[in-house]
Amino acid sequence: MNTLNVKVSPPSLRSYEILIENGLIANFPDTEAFKKRFSNVQTFAVISDDNVFELYAHVIANALARAGFSIIISAFPPGESSKSMETYFTLQSWLAEKQITRTDAIIALGGGVVGDLAGFVAATYLRGVPFIQIPTTLLAMVDSSVGGKTAVDIPAGKNLVGAFHQPGLVVCDPDVLKTLPDENFADGMAESIKHGMICSKKLIKMMNTETALPAIIAGNVKIKRDIVQRDPFDTGERQLLNFGHTIGHAIEKLSGFGASHGNAVAIGMAITTRAAVKKGESAPECLEILLELLEKYNLPTRTDFSPEEIFEAALTDKKRAGSTITEIIPRVPGVCELVKMPVDELFDRIQAGMES
Repeated sequence: MNTLNVKVSPPSLRSYEILIENGLIANFPDTEAFKKRFSNVQTFAVISDDNVFELYAHVIANALARAGFSIIISAFPPGESSKSMETYFTLQSWLAEKQITRTDAIIALGGGVVGDLAGFVAATYLRGVPFIQIPTTLLAMVDSSVGGKTAVDIPAGKNLVGAFHQPGLVVCDPDVLKTLPDENFADGMAESIKHGMICSKKLIKMMNTETALPAIIAGNVKIKRDIVQRDPFDTGERQLLNFGHTIGHAIEKLSGFGASHGNAVAIGMAITTRAAVKKGESAPECLEILLELLEKYNLPTRTDFSPEEIFEAALTDKKRAGSTITEIIPRVPGVCELVKMPVDELFDRIQAGMES
């Protein structure tokens, strides 16, 4: 088993472990990491979506029941549209009706939408209850389940209402990815490519070879873990993890969240890197390697939305501060930098990155 410990500061944020092993979803209550943190819990409230519920809710329920815990389960329709204040309030009311207390815990069973939403519910119900992340998509395993970011979407934009709330445990079972559609697997590889581009030539090499999936997942999680430990509240280095996300989130918003997160981020990385190469800020090999990886994993590099549309949608991005915005610019493969620029300059970059 791959076990990674996340040591978060300040002390008010508890450290936790990330476990990676095939078959782990059926026996995670037997692990020492679970027993150390959750042995005194009485009831687990499992939050999932309808698709994952059908596949894995019974596995989780059986595992917890064998260990002597009570379980309640709630599922909502899959998709980004469910990551809303409406679903959030419904889940809060459900927990209250079931009389869940601070000595109980929540399990987020699903992909990024489930993790973000259930995590925000856990962060705010009774001013905070413990929770476990059990990601069932590659995207959630390599990115969103690690780091304690939780949120819901509002009409003005993606992830604009949320909180930092670290999980007590993250359980990654690569076996569950066997039921993942190819397009969802590609979404996860977009975030893996992002991690490689911002800080790891080693991960780039792993993705270009036949490296085993658990090793790729562990490599991604280590990168995310190390950055989160140094910057738990996203005020500095952690913003590097937003490479491609300013434009990516804008594309998601413009599509009514019909475009998947991974596809949108892939396009965002391609546009950002094309512009950086044209401006002499980025080595040409950055774009070559990026496009090669995106093509290998069947990810898009262009969009039909106009530069004007993308720019307007990006104005609500969380990385904007008044008249400036922080963008992530690749320098060489495996190295990116944070660059603060006037908001108006972003339009020129989007336009340059969309040209042939």
